[in-house]
Amino acid sequence: MLVVQSDSHLAHQPSEIISRGRAIPHWEIASRADALLSAVKAGGHDIKPPVTHGLGPIEAIHEAGYLNFLKTAWERWQQLPDPTPYVHPYAQPNRRMTGLPTGIQGQAGYYMATNSAPIAEGTWRASLASADIALTAADALLTGETAAYALCRPPGHHAFSDLAGGFCYLNNIAIAAHYLTQRWQRLAILDIDVHHGNGTQSIFYERNDVLFVSLHGDPTDYFPFFAGYAEETGSGLGANANLNLPLPQGTGDIDFLAALEIAFQKIKGHAPGALLISLGFDGFEADPIGCLKISTGCFGEIAHRIAGLGLPTLLVQEGGYDVPSLTPNLSSFLEGFEGRVKKFRP
Repeated sequence: MLVVQSDSHLAHQPSEIISRGRAIPHWEIASRADALLSAVKAGGHDIKPPVTHGLGPIEAIHEAGYLNFLKTAWERWQQLPDPTPYVHPYAQPNRRMTGLPTGIQGQAGYYMATNSAPIAEGTWRASLASADIALTAADALLTGETAAYALCRPPGHHAFSDLAGGFCYLNNIAIAAHYLTQRWQRLAILDIDVHHGNGTQSIFYERNDVLFVSLHGDPTDYFPFFAGYAEETGSGLGANANLNLPLPQGTGDIDFLAALEIAFQKIKGHAPGALLISLGFDGFEADPIGCLKISTGCFGEIAHRIAGLGLPTLLVQEGGYDVPSLTPNLSSFLEGFEGRVKKFRP
């Protein structure tokens, strides 16, 4: 399988996030990419660097003011008296406040949905490279590859058109999906990260050309809390083009695979020309911030069943925070996708 990867992610290395009012070590760290790359190399996959696509495909998804904020936020923050090393919001608009501030402190709250997407000096550069990784992998599908893997860092599925959040800044899979509509009029995104892809859902919620389907931990008491419910099915032109399958905490292999079959029926009904996967490994049974109990072997079975749909498939990396497990979990997934694993026995 063609794999697109870059070391540009190393520019983005904030050391902490704010969780429940405390500064804690960041879960989304550079060694994640190293572990994933080890699996790719061990599997003998063809690795290539990303090609720069410019801002056009990104601007097709993200609002101009938000992009300007991401580009300038860290430098503007450093001009404050006694600045902190990273941009963190501390005052955010609520449902009754809609004004757009001009200063960096107010804009941080306006454009950042959570305290888990700090902006460091190199965040903008790394985010651009991550989007280019997804776009370059999408190019492979446009030129005839049946599958490609975009090893993206930072991830993207919690980024809205005008909001950063949940470790995410640019929505890589949304950018790639819209880019692929130049060839396919109908596409499907399947998100198997343990956290609901709230940013991706929002971007396509009123569109009927890109179906969004997500399997994730029940958000009633799990991040992102405010989206990912079964009753969210799309609106306007996008009515019935959104399917959420929230899973109880502790869900294991058998029940996850059963939900996956429901997702497949929705995808088949949409009849997409290509499929994009938001690939998260934070549903793994030992993930430190996950809530599901998926085994390494099951990731191979998930991939085997996805490949069985017979669609051109773009894999876009999202979460997964138990670093030692990322190598075997990605290896299992890629081997399963290529039909190189034994029959799965839960």
